Parts: sequence; C-alpha cells; structure tokens
Amino acid sequence: MTITPYQLRQKIRNGNMTTNTSGLCSGFVQGNLCILPQDYANDFLRFCHLNPKPCPIIGMSESPGDFRLKSLGQDIDLRTDIPQYKLFENGQNVAQVNNIEQFWRDDLVAFVLGCSFSFEEALLADGLDVRNLSERVNVPMYRTNIACQPAGPFAGNMVVSMRPYKPADAIRAVQICSRFPSVHGAPIHFGDPAAIGINDIATPDFGDSVTINAGEVPVFWACGVTPQVAVEQAKPDFCITHAPGCMLVTDLNNSKLSIL
Repeated sequence: MTITPYQLRQKIRNGNMTTNTSGLCSGFVQGNLCILPQDYANDFLRFCHLNPKPCPIIGMSESPGDFRLKSLGQDIDLRTDIPQYKLFENGQNVAQVNNIEQFWRDDLVAFVLGCSFSFEEALLADGLDVRNLSERVNVPMYRTNIACQPAGPFAGNMVVSMRPYKPADAIRAVQICSRFPSVHGAPIHFGDPAAIGINDIATPDFGDSVTINAGEVPVFWACGVTPQVAVEQAKPDFCITHAPGCMLVTDLNNSKLSIL
C-alpha cells in the first residue's frame, strides 16, 4: 500500500514510526533539519549559501517561532513530524527524542535542507542499485577532511554519504545527480576514502555500513549532516536537528528539483 507524505507525517506525529525514512514516499522530497535561536540564524543562512553542496536550503521559517513551513506541505509541524531529533546544548549532543514540542521556543528559526534520499529515486530509475535500500539499512555517512567555508561561528569539515558502484556506474551516477543541485547534486569524490580523510570505510560516523563488492568503489556525496558538525563548532546555547537518516518528508515532488 502506497503511503502519502501527509499520511507518513501523521504516522510519525502519532509515534507509530520512529526509524529512518530512506526509501519511503517515492517521488517526494525529503529534508534535513536544523533549528537555531534567532541570534544565530543569519550566520547559519550565510553558511548554507557559502556551502551549497552539503547545505542546499529548500525551506525556512517565515518568522521566528514558525514551525509550520506551509510551503513544504500540508499541515507540517516541525515539532512532531520527524521520527527522531537530536538536541544540542553549547555544541554538544545531549539527547535524542521523538518529539520536540516541550523544547520549542518563540525565538527559534528552522531550516530545511535538501537530502540525498531524494536523488536515490533517480538512481533506481536508471537501474543503479542503492545499497542502503537493497540492504534495508540507513545510508553510511562519514566525517571528512574537506573544509567548509566559515560564516560567523559556523565552520568545520563536510560530512558525506556513501553508495558503492562499479566505476562505469559511478560515472553514470555523476551524470544523474548533476540534475539535482537542490539535493546535493553530483558526488564530490569516488575511489580512495583516505583521500578525503576517511580511514575506515567499514565504520561510518553516522548510519550503517553497507557491502562493497569486488570491483566496486565507494562514491561520496555531500551530506546534510554537515550542519551538525558546524553546530559543534559554533556552540550555540541551544539547537535541534534531525537524527541522521530521519528526515522531514515533504509534499514537494522530486521532479520539480531537476534542472533538466
């Protein structure tokens, strides 16, 4: 049975779905979340504009305290409609929860950023395996040595997601994902993980490991978990993000994000 984004958000809101959203609601845009006090919002917005590969903005609060984001879907409530949230205090992750209503403040500004789960559909449509989907796990994500452009207190290195492909398929993945700059676009690297500071490909920093078969190379995309690293650097007194892999599923069509 096909479930709509609205129905999935209601299921999440009611506490009946608390796991990662990869592969759900095919055809619809999924988004990463970062919620900050108003005093930090302008610097974070500039950080996103300077680092569009890992931080492509697809929506943000119209005013402080706005948790609805009507432009992204029917009856969205950012306090309840994501399976798991991470709470940060002074740059430290202090808790992971399924609902943030009790933590909401009138000075908070929410940013929704494009997510690689959206382009996975285009890869599948072209006959390419998406290993995290075929193995039914969360996508593996890694910290790298690729520095982001700083903005105010926000800085740090990029986080990447990884999917393995044979070299010819990796080139095809580049061609496909180049059409979707609003959800990270083309991969930033494929081949030797050590070249971007990843010492153990079998042990991701976020998500789950996947099988890399003989003849395949790891292919890396900029990842929307990058803002969480920037939050660690900026150390705002308070911040809320999505838990890696647990996205806001919007009513936007993936096809609307394609530039071709």
